[in-house]
Parts: sequence; structure tokens; C-alpha cells
Amino acid sequence: MFVCWLMCSFKWITMEGSSDHLRNLDDISGVCEEDILVDPYVRSHKWSDISLRQWLDKPGRSVDALECLHIFTQIVEIVNIAHAQGIVVHNVRPSCFVMSSFNHVTFIESASCSDSGSDSLEDGINSSQMAEVKTSSSPFPSSLGSEGFRSVMTPINALSETSCMQSSSIYAAQASLNEGYGKCRKKDRRHIEEAEDKVQSFPMKQILAMETTWYTSPEEASGSPSSSASDIYRLGVLLFELFCSFSSREEKNRTMSSLRHRVLPTQLLLKWPKEASFCLWLLHPEPTNRPKLSELLQSEFLNEPKDDLEEREAAIKLRKKIEEQELLLEFLLLMQQRKQEAAHKLQDTISFLCSDIEQVMRHQTNFKKNIGSRTDLAMDNHLPLNLPSMPPVRNTDSAALGSRKRFRPGILTHDIEACGDNLDDCLKTSLDNDNEQGVLFKSSRLMKNFKKLELAYFLMRGRVNKPSRQFVKHSSISSDGRGSVVLTERSSVNNLASKESCNDNRQGGWISPFLEGLCKYLSFSKLKVKADLKQGDLLNSSNLVCSLSFDRDGEFFATAGVNRKIKVFGYDSIVNEDRDIHYPVVEMASRSKLSSVCWNRYIKSQIASSNFEGVVQVWDVTRSQVVTEMGEHERRVWSIDFSSADPTILASGSDDGSVKLWSINQGISIGTIRTKANVCCVQFPVDSGRSLAFGSADHKIYYYDMRNIRVPLCTFTGHNKTVSYVKYIDSSTLVSASTDNTLKLWDLSMSTSRVVDTPVQSFTGHMNIKNFVGLSVSDGYIATGSETNEVFVYHKAFPMPALSYKFQIDPLSSHEMDDSAQFISSVCWRSQSSSLVAANSTGHIKILEMV
Repeated sequence: MFVCWLMCSFKWITMEGSSDHLRNLDDISGVCEEDILVDPYVRSHKWSDISLRQWLDKPGRSVDALECLHIFTQIVEIVNIAHAQGIVVHNVRPSCFVMSSFNHVTFIESASCSDSGSDSLEDGINSSQMAEVKTSSSPFPSSLGSEGFRSVMTPINALSETSCMQSSSIYAAQASLNEGYGKCRKKDRRHIEEAEDKVQSFPMKQILAMETTWYTSPEEASGSPSSSASDIYRLGVLLFELFCSFSSREEKNRTMSSLRHRVLPTQLLLKWPKEASFCLWLLHPEPTNRPKLSELLQSEFLNEPKDDLEEREAAIKLRKKIEEQELLLEFLLLMQQRKQEAAHKLQDTISFLCSDIEQVMRHQTNFKKNIGSRTDLAMDNHLPLNLPSMPPVRNTDSAALGSRKRFRPGILTHDIEACGDNLDDCLKTSLDNDNEQGVLFKSSRLMKNFKKLELAYFLMRGRVNKPSRQFVKHSSISSDGRGSVVLTERSSVNNLASKESCNDNRQGGWISPFLEGLCKYLSFSKLKVKADLKQGDLLNSSNLVCSLSFDRDGEFFATAGVNRKIKVFGYDSIVNEDRDIHYPVVEMASRSKLSSVCWNRYIKSQIASSNFEGVVQVWDVTRSQVVTEMGEHERRVWSIDFSSADPTILASGSDDGSVKLWSINQGISIGTIRTKANVCCVQFPVDSGRSLAFGSADHKIYYYDMRNIRVPLCTFTGHNKTVSYVKYIDSSTLVSASTDNTLKLWDLSMSTSRVVDTPVQSFTGHMNIKNFVGLSVSDGYIATGSETNEVFVYHKAFPMPALSYKFQIDPLSSHEMDDSAQFISSVCWRSQSSSLVAANSTGHIKILEMV
């Protein structure tokens, strides 16, 4: 048991709190990090205490009589309380006291009982212990309850000399570190290392060893036990140190050695004669001739300046309160500054919101005028009024059922004709009803995702306002006469835009993409199962579907996977015919596991496939046989794609780190792009054959101009893991999937930068960390699978999923499945429709429809 007891400041500081505080010195870099730089109050509070030994040895210390008497009186009070309990303090030495910023003295004592001190800061930290007792409002505590004191007192001689040395070394090292903080900068390792070296080189062990000799009384030196008179002797040595400063350590060593023989320096005798006389009284070689503590407390020496000391203490308390008020003031000012900055940002946000509201209202007014002018023209010429269909507006009550309410031109025309002379009132009533439904709608589905939509709005608005070079879009009619799915994604509102709206496109450039995204995001409420494909070999354990592909007309779709078969199913027969088992229209067998399948966009009977052996094959579906086989890849081929510009050109990506361009007619590769990592996916744009994009295991997407395949036109570097899929949404936008749990949208108009590391949008919500889960795009909608056995649908405008569907029911047993290990393995949109096909890792295939 060891004595751990009071100090004049009378606060208890537990060992745990002290150790935690000092242990932070091991990670000194944190002092220069953001938390300390941001909050200097914490630093000043933590580092305000200093060892009394360190304070006494401070170079150039000037002696202030009242200050020294104030410190000495506090220590006398501490010793007096101990003696009143019959306890000898023993360690009345500067190394066992700590000074606060307001000269309040704290007694520290360690629980260590080791035989020697330590120069190591860590050793001191691990063994030191501090205790502090909080006084009453008076600076001179007269007494404490005996019961309270006994709880912290132990028998005489239980105090360890070494423990004080260790505790003091901690505070000395702490003070040494504190000197370097003014020079510390964020993450500046050089200053940190210098501070650490300074800690290790501080010779505290030697200083404290000499202190033990200085504070040993004559009777203790001769082998007699310590007594209360020994504490009086130590008080005399301490008083001497308080009133005598030294220019060097050598001078101090000589003077302190002479003090044992009661030889005082001349300067002390001349400058502080009363203090010198009092020291000699306390340092008397005979213990019996030394004063008692009661005599000290009643002496003129301590009581004469009492009024001055009380006044000084009051001034110190006042200064402390002022500093506390300054601390509070700085906190409030800092908080005010931050809130003002937030208010300015909020004001800016409100300002451009007002601007956007004005812009939208101007567009709305133009649209109403457009409707009115068309109505007047039709009435004057007795022509039927053909208004464009409006975006779907969902009724709140029917939203849960997935129904959609659309404005049909024929019905609207009939209503207008029935209104006759009251046409304006009818139009107004129709618009009012529409607005009322909109309010009801916003209170339900819209509000559920309001925060995410708000974030998407700010992201889009900031993005649109940034200047960027835009690609010129090609015609939406492809060479086969079919409209391009992606390039026709415009809302009918865009088609009504007047010349005035084009003039202020710079201010309202965000409106069209955001409105389009909002309408499409809200056009559908769920994914509904349209059909469940039931296959005869569903119980086959190797039935993973790796790839799905629709033909150009959406009439047939093909599946391929590890069962080494390409199966072609008729879409209408699957949807319209309820059968126990659905058989493929065509089934073609391969000698190896299949990784990808792709239907020729022009030649309806032609399908290409790739397998795990690195072979690319082109099949004639009508004859169920291979037309061309190309085997130049050295390892597995992950992905293939037909060129939109030339149906005889095919691209493939392989684990051998190459992308090959094939001529189907020649049956050989006509170009090779080599990379340093596995190629996992390749994709031609839907409206051109002049570029190619592919994703790689090095987390990058490479974008090439086909006229120069030696170097990439641009590299996109935003993913953290393997890029598993890339798809063109349109000629200037690319979406990629990765096993880092994200999809990312890329602006190809930024490709002149060579390297782009910031995507336009990141889509999150699905889970994908190890498997290829499929990716497909159509009309701005992005479908992907998830390792939670779910299909997710995003819209390119917003980062959160619009819809999702979970594979839960076993097609054979009609029971819920244990899907912990199952995942969606492939998805594919049907062209120009809201339907898609999805397959999971067990070979379970569903046709889903957005409703």
C-alpha cells in the first residue's frame, strides 16, 4: 500500500486518467494532427501542468517573494494535514509536486516500488500515479475530515522515493515536449522526431538522484528513521530552492552541497535576510531544535504577508475567471463563425433555388402558352387537336398496385370539344386537378426518397453549370431502320421546348436532365414477374448462367453458362404460355464452359460466344452449328461484343491481357490491344464503331479510338477493384460496374483529359464484392444484379436504386429458397421495352417488367 493523497488544488486525478493522458505521448504525431490544431483549448488544458522541479530549474527564473511564499505555504498546509494524522510525508521534494498554470500545487505519488528511477517516458507512464484533492474556496486549507484523510493515507515510510522520481520525470518530459509544440505543423514528422529525441535525452534520472541526496536530513543520513522533524528539514531545503536561482547546474550542485553544512550564498543573505534566517531555523542539524509545523503556521514569517497573499490569490482567481471567459468567448466566436459560414452557404443555396424556381415557372408558362396557341389554331381551322402525351402521373391509391395513369390525347380532345366556349375554364380545371394529384403523389412515393433526390439535384446542378465540351449526337435512326433505344430517351416536355427556353439554356441547363430523370425515376413503382422460365435441367448443379442476350427485335433471347450450352428461347412463348417446363427453341452444345454470348445486331441468325478455353465462336442459330471459330487467345475469354457500325467485326477481352478485334468473314484477328492486366469486359458504342471501351482487373476503364489502337484515348480510374462490365448509355456516356460495390457513370466528353478519376455519378445500393452480377442499359435505366440475389434498377440521373426485385421463390417447389449463397449472375434488357431477363447462380431465370 502506498500513500496517494491530497494537494493544495484539491482535485483528485485518477491514475487511469493520468496514464491515458500521458500514454498519448507515445503517439506524439497526434499532437500536430488536425484535432489539436483545430482545438487549441484541449492542448492548453492538457499541457498546462509542470513539475515543481522543472519550474525551479527553469533557466532565467526570477524570484518573486509573494509567489514563492504562496507555493511554500501550500506545501506546508499539505504536510501539516499529514502530520495531524500522525503520518510522515517523507517525499517533500520538488519532484513530487506539480504546478498548475495558476501556481496551485499538486502532490503526486506513484504506486511503483521499483529500486531505481527510469529515464524512459514509457516506464514513467506505466508506473506513475497522481492524486489531487480539491480545496474549499480558501487558498489555505486548514483541515480535512479525518475519515476522508484516512481513506488515502498509509503507514509511515510507505512513500517511495523512486516513485516520485518517475512521476516527476513524466512531467518534466511533458514540459520538454510542450516547448516544441509551437513549431509543430500538421503531419511534420521531422519536428515529431526531434521532440521524441528530446524526451529520451532529458537527464531527469540524474537530477532526481541528486535531489534525493539534497533532501535527506542529517539524522536520515546517519541511519536514523524518518520523523516529522525530517519533513521540517526538507521544507527548509525547499524554501531555500524557492528563493535562490542559479545560472548553471554546476553552480546549483555546489550550493546545494554546501547547504547541508548550513552555508548560504552571500546573495541570498543580502537580498532575502529574513528568508535566509527562516531557512537556517528549519535546517538545524538537531531535529529537536527545529520548529513544529504548528509553530511554522503561527510564525510571523508566514502570517505577515498573509493579506498580500490573499490579495494575490484573489487576483489569480480573477485572472483564471477571465481566462475561462476568454475560452468561452473564443468558443462562441468560433461557433458563430462556422454558423455564419453555414448561413452564407444556405443563403447561396436559397438564392439559386429561387433562380431555378423562376426558370421552371418560365418554362411552365411557355408550355401553357404553347398549348393555348395550338388549341386556338385547331378551333379556328376546325382541326382535331393532337396534344403530345404527358408524363405518367401516378395516383397515390393506385401506386401500390403498380398502375399508371396517363393522359391520352383522344380523351383530352373529346373533353376540349365538349367544353365549347368554356375551353379556358376546362383547361384550368384539368391543370388544377393535375396539380392536386401531384401534391398527393409527392406526399407518398416522392417524399420517401426526398433527401436522396435533393442530393442528386445539387450534384446535377453543379455538374451542368461546369463548362464541358459536348459530343454531337448522331441520328436516332440506325441503318436497319430501327430507332436507337438510348438516343430517343427524351421526355415529351423537351419536344415542346420553345426558342425562349433554348436562349437561357445556360441558366437552366440542369432542368431537362433532372426533369427527365425525375419523371423516369417515378414512372414505375416496382419490378413485377412477367414470367418464370422453368427448365428441365434446373436441378443440374452446374447451371450458372453467365450471360444473356436478346436478338435485334427482342423476339428471342439466348442464355449461356457453365453447363456448356447455348439455349435460345422465344420471348412471347415464355410470357404467354403457362407451361410446367419451357424448352428452348434451339440448343447448341459447346466443348467448354461458356462465359459470354452476344447476338449480332444486324444478322438475326448469328450469335457469338466465348468460353473458358479462350475460344471465340460464331454460331448460325438456324442450323445450330458453328460458322467460325477463332482461338488466338491464350487464356479464358470473358466478354465479346459485335460492332454496331460493321456486323462482321467482333471484339473480345481475355485473361491474357488482350483485346482482339476479329473479322468474322476472315476468321482471324485484325487488331490487338494489349494491357498489363486481365480484360473482363469489352463494349462497342450502340451508334458507332469508331470507339471501344473495356474494363480491366487493374481497376481501370480504357477508352480507345479505333483509328489509333496503340494508346488509349482516355483512362478512367475511379474504381477500387476489378471492373467487371462496361456499357454505353449513349455516345457520350459510359457506365461501369465493379466488385467494389458500385456502378459509375463517366462523361466521355472529358476524354481529352487522358486520365479521368472523377465519375459523373456513383450508384450504390446493391452488393457486389466478388462475383460478376451482370449489367444492362436501356433508355437511361441501368439494371444490375446483386450478391443478395436481387435485381436492382437505377436511372442514370440518380445514385440510388429506383426499383429492386429479390429472387425468393423456387420455381419447382414454389417455396422460399435459402439464398445465402445465391447471387444474380446476368441481366439483359429487352430492346425498346420496360422488360428485362435476369438469371441467378442456380440457373433460375425470370422475365421482369417495370410497372
